[in-house]
Amino acid sequence: MYLSTPKALGLFALVGTAVGSYVKSMSSNTREMFTECMDWMDTYYDSDAGYLYDFSAATALRHETRSSAWYALGLLARNEGTDVAEAEKIIQNIISGQYTVTSEEWYGNYQQEPEEPYVGSTVYPATIYGSWDPNWRGFVSTTLILAMEEFSDLLDKKTQKLILASLYKATVGDSYRFGHLDSSQDNLYPSYSNPSIMRAFVSGWTGRRLKESNMTKAGETYAQEIIDLFNEQNTLSEFNSGTYTGVSLFGLILWSKYLPKDSVMTKNGPSMIKYTWEAVSELWHPGLRNMAGPWDRSYGYDMNRYLSLMALWFWPLIGKENAGLISKPETMSHMADYAWGPLFAVLADKHKSLIPKKIVKGLSTFSGEHTFTTSTRSPPFDNAPRNFTTWLSDKITIGAESFDEIVVGGPARSPQSFNPAVIQWDTGSEISFISLFPTEMALDVEVNPLNLTLSYPYGTSASIFTLVVGTFANIRTISGWEDVQGLGVTVSGNVNEAYELSFGGTYGGSSDPIRDFEFWNFTYTMPAGFTGVPTIVLDLELLG
Repeated sequence: MYLSTPKALGLFALVGTAVGSYVKSMSSNTREMFTECMDWMDTYYDSDAGYLYDFSAATALRHETRSSAWYALGLLARNEGTDVAEAEKIIQNIISGQYTVTSEEWYGNYQQEPEEPYVGSTVYPATIYGSWDPNWRGFVSTTLILAMEEFSDLLDKKTQKLILASLYKATVGDSYRFGHLDSSQDNLYPSYSNPSIMRAFVSGWTGRRLKESNMTKAGETYAQEIIDLFNEQNTLSEFNSGTYTGVSLFGLILWSKYLPKDSVMTKNGPSMIKYTWEAVSELWHPGLRNMAGPWDRSYGYDMNRYLSLMALWFWPLIGKENAGLISKPETMSHMADYAWGPLFAVLADKHKSLIPKKIVKGLSTFSGEHTFTTSTRSPPFDNAPRNFTTWLSDKITIGAESFDEIVVGGPARSPQSFNPAVIQWDTGSEISFISLFPTEMALDVEVNPLNLTLSYPYGTSASIFTLVVGTFANIRTISGWEDVQGLGVTVSGNVNEAYELSFGGTYGGSSDPIRDFEFWNFTYTMPAGFTGVPTIVLDLELLG
């Protein structure tokens, strides 16, 4: 725990470590991330309300709870001027908006915005991941625990008491969660890596702090389920996500740092971080500044254009530019995740100590052409393990995963975020992509240098292959594969030679952008009366 300056007679007595020294003790890259992120959030802070304004201009100056909690932690770490007073105001506001009716499914959860009506009321029906998001218990409560662990000496005793009472409610409420195949119900299985890891930690930490043995045991038991699943292949079930690998690492660092030695989480967290980084290091391409595909859950097709949490973990390790972040990350797509910066900065040193030095050293330079393979499993959605193969070369990567599932769109049931086959290459002007948009519940793949073969084992004559292709800075309108910049693409297999070409754009076209990315859509159909296994083959050639 950081021993900060105590409160005395309402003022900060400057004894021991000076005000602001916590941030000064950070490494230069970490301090840069923390400072730039906080400077940005400062401009959104509404002191009168004690909340951050929502980062989206579309919300007409409404506020947002989760990012406000993260900002409060940053204020405690910075500890300048009125920072601590504002942090306590935010924390108290967030806790006052916590749902406290034990019979309601959202008990212990936090408002998404202070302006919203009461969840479950006639005018505001309870819609999971709509009017309420059960994962917010984990996001907010882990942040409150960080505040208690790192900055309790700055917090008033009343605030600490409120935090502990809030954590109790959040932990009990999280115990209401269960996995359900109905998409309108809760979906928390141990295979839902990022919230399940947070759930186990909060239950284990809160149970110990409040001497609630059943709560402690529940956290340990649930953690063991996560660990057992991870240990099958030493992989996260929610595999290779620029965003959610970042959240899972966050939770695993909490496991490793803030629980006693006898916890199953303390014993296993460090090795899970090591194995996760071994996979990340194989898939990270420093030249393209992207994690090569396929991606189980993605918020975009190019980490140079959308803000990924993995980029925020890379920043303290290899620097901002090498992490794929532009000078003003807050202008990138999915920029709201920039608000994670203070939490990642607080944990950066511990995190680095858990990553093998060889991996950290190798993140800045491409290691050369190689192929990476692994597997993972997400019960109950997978009928068989998902098998990953990725080939990486100097200016191009090709990755795909075979799967056999009970849903379309991967375990997250999201066709827009599930990218089971991905090609990325350097066009000379930007990084572009080709991604298979999922339309079937099973896929077989073969990945070779400059070659990708995709087959639908349960496909029919009605099957289609939808290839989402990036736009190009130097070729604004394309009429076919021959216009794709920097890459020659030859398509074969048993699909119809003719394809349908369309555009997904903000201001027009046949569809809207996906995750803020405009794209060209190449759709291949099967011949009339086709029988057999639908297969498409892409042979590639780097041009220029």
